[in-house]
Amino acid sequence: MKIKYSPLVLAVLTAISTHAMAAEKQIQKDESDLEKIVITASPLKRTVLESSTPVSILSGEELDQHQAATLGETLKNVPGVHSSYFGPVASSPIIRGLDGPRIKVVQNGLGASDASRVGPDHQVSTETSTATQIEVLRGPATLLYGSGAIGGVVNVVDNRLPIERQQGITGEVFAQYDNVADSKTTSTDLNAGTGDFAVHIDAYNRNTGDYKIPVPADINEHGGSTKLSNSAIDAHGYNLGAGWITDDTRVAFAYGSMDSEYGLPGEDGVFIKLKQDRYQGVVDWNNLDGFIKSVHWQNAYTDYQHSEIEGTEIGTTFKNESIESRLWAEHSAVYGWHGIMGLHYNKSDFEAIGEEAFTPPTKTDSLAAFLMEEKQTGALLWQLGTRVEQLTHKVNNQFFDELSTDNSISFADEDYTAVSGSAGVVWSINDKHSLAFNYAYSERAPSSSEIFAYGPHIGSGTYEVGGGFNLTNDNGNYSVVQNGQSMNKEVSNNIDATYRYNTDNWNASLSLFQNQVNDYIYEDVSNLVLSDGEFITAQDYQQLQSSGAGSEEETDGLPVVLFAQQDAQLYGFEAQVDWHLNEQWRLDVFSDYTRAKLDKGGNVPRIPPLRVGSSIHYEYGNWHTEVEVTRNSKQDKIAANETTTDGYTMLSAAANYYLDLGNVDMTLYLKADNLTDQEARVHSSYLKDEAPLPGRSVSLGVRARF
Repeated sequence: MKIKYSPLVLAVLTAISTHAMAAEKQIQKDESDLEKIVITASPLKRTVLESSTPVSILSGEELDQHQAATLGETLKNVPGVHSSYFGPVASSPIIRGLDGPRIKVVQNGLGASDASRVGPDHQVSTETSTATQIEVLRGPATLLYGSGAIGGVVNVVDNRLPIERQQGITGEVFAQYDNVADSKTTSTDLNAGTGDFAVHIDAYNRNTGDYKIPVPADINEHGGSTKLSNSAIDAHGYNLGAGWITDDTRVAFAYGSMDSEYGLPGEDGVFIKLKQDRYQGVVDWNNLDGFIKSVHWQNAYTDYQHSEIEGTEIGTTFKNESIESRLWAEHSAVYGWHGIMGLHYNKSDFEAIGEEAFTPPTKTDSLAAFLMEEKQTGALLWQLGTRVEQLTHKVNNQFFDELSTDNSISFADEDYTAVSGSAGVVWSINDKHSLAFNYAYSERAPSSSEIFAYGPHIGSGTYEVGGGFNLTNDNGNYSVVQNGQSMNKEVSNNIDATYRYNTDNWNASLSLFQNQVNDYIYEDVSNLVLSDGEFITAQDYQQLQSSGAGSEEETDGLPVVLFAQQDAQLYGFEAQVDWHLNEQWRLDVFSDYTRAKLDKGGNVPRIPPLRVGSSIHYEYGNWHTEVEVTRNSKQDKIAANETTTDGYTMLSAAANYYLDLGNVDMTLYLKADNLTDQEARVHSSYLKDEAPLPGRSVSLGVRARF
């Protein structure tokens, strides 16, 4: 029998057989040196290899290569990270099956303060085209960032707050065109300084049309357009920053503005118009004498607003005005223990205004104290921490007046005390092998929308009922009533074990995790549908549709979902191997898997399936090329009233050419995604049956650094 090998396998075998292993540490242009890159999200300034919890960092050429219009799509190939994919317009990261209010998205260490944690159709108000690196902390990261980080943290880092003194001007410009949506993206990043004074400016502009898709958008449709209707984006923004920096002091301030207009796929004629103004500042006092070695004060004020517009009429406007402040100090070693202690304050004034508002105006205040310590004893690096947080939701009960004619719905302030702690160790077995273990106990207060939601959420196509309510049945007449009970805190017990192998030619890691979450909050899809202002069973609604009775509005029902609580268990792994076969060839393989079950039976909804990916890189002279294949398995471990999702394989390829023009380093690149024009539907997406991933695309780009 004649054996046939794929071109990819032949390329690998040829590289192995014809080249000798290099003796020095090998770093290609599209990767970072894990031994040197520092996690800015951690005040103890450790590298990826020194963290007891799994961390991934995208930076440099690797970040450029994965650049996308949304944060979720930019990070979707990081092991353990998937995308919620609300079409190409509003995708948020999912970490180990957790998303929404359990994932904290921060900009330079402070919360993004948008509405993306409330609904999947709300865009994350961070921009990746001007970022210098993006850090993903998997598992609970509640000690520094609060109970909202029970699932992980994504920190988008840019240069808006100058860190170092600089003489002269440096920066970069970037431009890209993508044919799948006639997409045009440009950005610039400039840094300058003289003496102790430094300034920064960056700006971006993105304009796309509707995305091409391989098949009609509706999974049940056999004809129709092969463009994802209402998926266009028109966005722009800029940041201005300045800093005064000496050996002992840094004072920096920045202002950022973002404007974005994007459609809601599946809702023809409905689009979102977003506006955000953000002020951020930092003061550092370094090299202090005495027990306190340094003091750091971070502050941010954010004024966020977006309106959901149908035609020319505003349906709902979301506003969020927030103030965040973190003050922390680094202390000298005590019995070998070195660390930081601090306070963290956050105030948010969130409101939704309009006929389709599904959650009441709520003011949320939190104040926390935290402590993080570490100690080196031989080959062991011990890491400990704790946090105590007091949080209060103050709801405006006038929202419920129109929903309850007898004014029977009225909530008192909801107060929560969340206590978190972690203990970890990194064991450096030798200069190649290390093991890391981490246990984290985390408490999360429910978000305001999880408690008080009561209304149609058009973006997700559901009618949401918060945990502060019950659905009652009186002889077939269904109604929503206040239950008079507070929702419980989520309590997570998370264990991580990570093995790392790092040599001149190999970088490999394997992380295993188990997360037992008591009183896990999830959206339980009921058997009811809201139709023409009334709750009816799904069976009655189907009969109404099949009979053709009533108006179009009457038969356009929304499934009713309730925020319920039940103990849940999540476990799985992330694995990655990066093998430098020689100076030219590199092979990268990764896989991740999350299993999420409810303790009383059934599965947690919208959990991404098993994924395996591999890429082969070839670098010679000024050229870098790669071919990548990623397989997403079928997901049939589903929740009640959820449907299975077929597996799919995505093939992509890219080629970069690097030019050294004296004071300018220029990169020209060509990239092709979904080369086989594969139909692919993201299981974790609310729109999986209406919005497949984009079809075959080719993008051209140029980036110049000087």
